[in-house]
Amino acid sequence: MIELYAWNTPNGRKISVALEEMALPYRVTPVDITQGAQHEPAFLAISPNNRIPAIADPDGPDGAPISVFESGAILLYLAEKTGRFLPEDRRQRVAALEWLMWQMGGFGPMPGQVHHFLTVDPANRAYGLERYQKETRRLYGVLDRRLAQVAFVAGPLSVADFAILGWAWRHERHQVSLDAYPHVQRWYQALMSRPAVQRGFEVPLS
Repeated sequence: MIELYAWNTPNGRKISVALEEMALPYRVTPVDITQGAQHEPAFLAISPNNRIPAIADPDGPDGAPISVFESGAILLYLAEKTGRFLPEDRRQRVAALEWLMWQMGGFGPMPGQVHHFLTVDPANRAYGLERYQKETRRLYGVLDRRLAQVAFVAGPLSVADFAILGWAWRHERHQVSLDAYPHVQRWYQALMSRPAVQRGFEVPLS
């Protein structure tokens, strides 16, 4: 059984959704990042960057245990382990990797900065909040244009969709209305209606 070390964050939800969609048995070990649990030696042993999520798989390559940190790496590991949600078609696989990296490099760090600056004293947050909200909305526009062409970002449903969904789930928190992005809204509603996705968001991570 895979051990998922996570907290109730977008990056944690990416993995719980993927595990549910892949029908892999797992259990959750909450890592309370509000209390500094991510800095404890036992967690650092599997996640040296002291960030959630991480997993420990007792049945890794060649049947030997393995731990994996960084949500994008975890998603790729799980896709390869199960043979699911990473297209075999080479062009679609490239697209899945592109959009997974797009999420990791932008659609996560940028709305994450919005979340931060919303907590800053209003007298000191104007520049940062404006900068990161503008970039977050630009990224929603990029995603909307892509989803005007395909049902899911790689064509078929893939781990890239799970990665992006984790952050789109917090669209209200980063003050984005999906009404302004109809193709994202269609995609979001389609994913959130899937039973496995619903279970992935319901499983307690904190």
